[in-house]
Amino acid sequence: MIHGAQRHHPLLLLMAIVATLAGAGLARAQTADNPDLSIELVDPKVLRVCADPRNLPFSNEKGEGFENKLGELFAEKLQKKLDYAYFPQATGFVRMTLGAHRCDVIMGFPQGDDVAQVTNPYYRTAYALVVKQGSGLDDVAALEDARLKGKHIGIVAGTPPATNMAINGLMTGAKPYPLMIDTRFDSSAAAMIDDLTAGKIDAAILWGPLAGFYARKANPPLHVTPLVKETSGPRLVYRIGMGVRPADQNWKRLLNRLIQENQPAINRILLDFGVPLLDENDRPIGAETATKSP
Repeated sequence: MIHGAQRHHPLLLLMAIVATLAGAGLARAQTADNPDLSIELVDPKVLRVCADPRNLPFSNEKGEGFENKLGELFAEKLQKKLDYAYFPQATGFVRMTLGAHRCDVIMGFPQGDDVAQVTNPYYRTAYALVVKQGSGLDDVAALEDARLKGKHIGIVAGTPPATNMAINGLMTGAKPYPLMIDTRFDSSAAAMIDDLTAGKIDAAILWGPLAGFYARKANPPLHVTPLVKETSGPRLVYRIGMGVRPADQNWKRLLNRLIQENQPAINRILLDFGVPLLDENDRPIGAETATKSP
């Protein structure tokens, strides 16, 4: 004999299964749209950004850098308060900020660096050649160009384009600038641009955001050419995303969604700071094409 508690009407059983599946689907949707970040974030109510206190055009304590502006944009979209954990971006930066749980995101982090987990990229740029307008080097597009032979070229020691310079025989007249510095007291990029303006060097090679920012500030403005046509040495084009802790999967997914939904606004912020944006075919992204993704 079958007891009443064990008897299941087929229709009732089907309805129970459908309700269970619908509930599971709703739970998954709620998790995707509103992930529980209480375990992953220092404070779920605050967007805590890891940043350098004196490293324009990226960030500073006054909130004047483009990574500050991106933080403001994301805080607004997340409806969170914005706060910072500042530390000089030198040796130990990731360990002392993101790794120490003092903050939850590094606003600019290159893809391929395994010190942290990286979101989808939100911009693509390259190292760039900076020269004076009318110097005869304005249309130089690659370091193999013969017009660079014998020129005094500024280069940050240990950066990828130093390899390209060596391959092309340009190191004899190179002027190196230090890679590891305390940005609170010094700036290799600013020193290089000052030397270029004063005629102490003929050209400068800088990371794209630095090149664009300082070239605009110079009087008169300097000419910037992204080095996207290198045929020897490492490629000098990079995708930049945001860095989070390896375990913070929900947080990473939320940031990826914010990047995708706000790419036009992100591009406008970057262009306002002179960042030479590139699409996937190495073509420049200007104000008229700023709605494109990297």
